[in-house]
Amino acid sequence: MANERRLYVGPGLRRLRRDLGLTQSDMARDLDVSASYIALLERNHRPLSADLLLRLAQTYRIDMSALAGSGATEETARLQAVLKDPMFADIDLPSLEAADVTTNFPGITEALLRLYTAYREEQLALADRGVEATAAGPSTDTTDPVAESRRFLEARRNSFPTLDDAAERLAQAVASHDGVIPYFKARHGLRVRRLPPSVMVGSTRRLDHHRREILLSDELDNASQAFQLALQLAYLELTPEVDALAREGSFATESGERLTRRALASYAAAAILMPYSAFAKAVEARQYDLEALGRQFGASFEQIAHRLTTLQKPGQERVPFFFIRVDEAGNVSKRLDGAGFPFARHGGGCPLWTVHQAFRTPRQIVTQWLELPDGQRFFSIARTVTAGGGGFGKVRVERAIALGCAAEHAHQLIYAQGGPGPETATPIGVTCRICHRTECTARSAPPIGRQILPDDIRRTSAPFGFSDG
Repeated sequence: MANERRLYVGPGLRRLRRDLGLTQSDMARDLDVSASYIALLERNHRPLSADLLLRLAQTYRIDMSALAGSGATEETARLQAVLKDPMFADIDLPSLEAADVTTNFPGITEALLRLYTAYREEQLALADRGVEATAAGPSTDTTDPVAESRRFLEARRNSFPTLDDAAERLAQAVASHDGVIPYFKARHGLRVRRLPPSVMVGSTRRLDHHRREILLSDELDNASQAFQLALQLAYLELTPEVDALAREGSFATESGERLTRRALASYAAAAILMPYSAFAKAVEARQYDLEALGRQFGASFEQIAHRLTTLQKPGQERVPFFFIRVDEAGNVSKRLDGAGFPFARHGGGCPLWTVHQAFRTPRQIVTQWLELPDGQRFFSIARTVTAGGGGFGKVRVERAIALGCAAEHAHQLIYAQGGPGPETATPIGVTCRICHRTECTARSAPPIGRQILPDDIRRTSAPFGFSDG
């Protein structure tokens, strides 16, 4: 028919082939076509016929609607997100042009996306090296595996759609077995046992291949047990996806790569417990109420907060959040950014931010509007969380976590409704060394590049007085 819709699925077909570990020649042999025809299909130079679509579905046991609907939609959304970067602000880039590029030039699209990700990683690395060289001198060895891992996550906005998709399929398989413990038994021949700390000898989870058992510490609460089981499942079944993502990184240290793999495995575990589609719908229905979401998904407050930072799947984005976890001494043990918040890359944060004051009101949510020196405003919620414990006299560690978003998204959060508005924002800085709010009485160090005034005649109310020059 003249008006029949042609089906172009180049990127989706290429992704399917790679997921199956096939070459173009392998797929051509399976489908009884030429390798050159597969190449043309992947470059969107030929439409996919109904007959070949049916053969694909039968040969590889896939859902036809999933392949037919993939097309270049996801790549278009990813490219459009990249083109929102401020460095492209002076270029007229209509969304239709991005769609044309992904449809007609899928290879160029993939190259551009890889190049931009590499650029972001190098940009973050240069920022780290610049601060480190100022503080320690250029001759100091400043290779930091934690910073390497953070750069990897930040460059990708802590969003890994391939892991989300694989974890969602795995979650469906688990649900069909009425839970993860029956699934372990049926799929892997493993049983789950809970044992006292004296037997676990410092471990919270251990896979015993010899006895075909997964051992869990009986000190873990329900949410932690569920997470550890999901994490073990991710290591058993999603390692190929984790490996593929880790290979995209450029790591100077083995520890940096290992920390990144661990972060990706934890991401996959959270995605198994809170599958993207269901969780994305729930956050809107619950207006981002973390406690309500925790009860719905059987997860802890921190697990929910962490998962909220990952909801940036192209075409299915939700509110972009940043996340930070600190102890009472101000040490940062976790930091994730999907909202463009300029975290202090080294040293402490601003003491006027309520994440540092949440310890005064344990387990109560504290809200705050924030305003940075450049005028950007954010909305933040903070609360303490507890790690450890599990029995009388057991060591407990209290930390505070903060979750926040840009001001324009705050109206979607239940915490920002009916309360003070952004006009009440607290002026904060990223860190004292680069904050030029001269009247701040909470300042702990002078900003770089400002001349300090003597105080032999006049002492200011702020810790330091500065010249105007």
